[in-house]
Amino acid sequence: MQRISLLVLMTVLFIFDSEGRRHVVADSASRLPLPNASIFNRQGIAAGVSRFDGTTPSIADADYPITIRYLGYVEHTISATGADTIFLKESIRELPEFVVESRKHSVLHLLAYVREYSTLTTYTDTVFLFREKMVDFMLPSDKKMKFKGWRTPRVLTSKSYYRYTNLQGLDSVSNRCNHHFSWADWVGVVSPTEIPQALRNRECGIDTVPGRYSATEIWNRINERLTLDIDVLADTTSRKWVPNLENFFRNNVDFERFSVRFNYNNIDGDSILPVDLTGYSLNIESNGRGHKMFMFNRRDEPFFVSTYAEVYILDKEFVTVKEAKKWENRSSGTDEIPIFEPPDAPELQPDIQLLVDRVNTLDHDMVRLALTPDKRLAGRHISKQNFGQRALQLIKTITGISSIRHRRNLNRRWKEFTDDIKKKKK
Repeated sequence: MQRISLLVLMTVLFIFDSEGRRHVVADSASRLPLPNASIFNRQGIAAGVSRFDGTTPSIADADYPITIRYLGYVEHTISATGADTIFLKESIRELPEFVVESRKHSVLHLLAYVREYSTLTTYTDTVFLFREKMVDFMLPSDKKMKFKGWRTPRVLTSKSYYRYTNLQGLDSVSNRCNHHFSWADWVGVVSPTEIPQALRNRECGIDTVPGRYSATEIWNRINERLTLDIDVLADTTSRKWVPNLENFFRNNVDFERFSVRFNYNNIDGDSILPVDLTGYSLNIESNGRGHKMFMFNRRDEPFFVSTYAEVYILDKEFVTVKEAKKWENRSSGTDEIPIFEPPDAPELQPDIQLLVDRVNTLDHDMVRLALTPDKRLAGRHISKQNFGQRALQLIKTITGISSIRHRRNLNRRWKEFTDDIKKKKK
């Protein structure tokens, strides 16, 4: 087990160099630095992540105010004259309780809200994407089951906002793009994994798994909560956490950064389980040529892609295989399913909100570059989910899936009623 000394934190509290300023991101309670915290500039574009010792990349004055995001913590925004050390406060998520009705309910269904920021850059143009979507996962409890489900996020509905900028700084916006360049759909829920021996019988502690080039896994346990930070590029063995991206590694896609963070709650036992997952985030930067990545461009021109995404688990329940197949056969990507935003999701940055407003007021018949949006017409039309709601039940009612359980319960109650009548007659 390794812990980062507070002396290291104190020696790098504030650095100022010719390129800009640096800060240190740390936990407000433990005062320990937080690695892989994401930094966003004033335009809502990812500007990098904090290092292993919590130090941020160099930030130019023109990029302030900056926003620090770290899944499981309350986001923090600071100006150019802000504090040297940025202390983030932990945000504890509690999901609605659920009951396993019987052994037949052997498939775990997770419903999640995703917020992602992706940028595609060439030497001359930039495409920025902000997207919100509802996704789900279907996880069989036994690998021997014929029904395999899905561990990567299946999109149920989504809303996309694109901004195109050329070399002269002129921009246009749209809700559509002919190319898919986000990495968010390739990272999903991991299988049950044993907790390191050093943390199994302890209430609190940190354990670091060294990789070939640097630390590849950082396990942090605080009572029943556990976070797992993974640097996929630190060792080839780390690719087990993102099995769906194995082909991209084989095709020599050049990843500059690849980090994933998983948050768990109510840990009970020696393993982390999908049922205990409360959310995960990913931060990926890559570069490559079109024929090797997404078939994006036909010209022999390099381009660069970065994706930061947060996945919030909203609801979960165990269902039967029959119900799981009913979910599987539902058409995805339709507007009939609403988007529910978790209460702990941060407010949108002003520049992101402006992008949303511009897209929502866009005249698709006549695109206007300098359109001033009418706030009365604009809106995301996204509902905040409170703890009293069961998002899964609401969606099942809308899509008609709940009729399966309704008919089953109706038949069961009718059988109980007829049996009771027969007993009384006897």
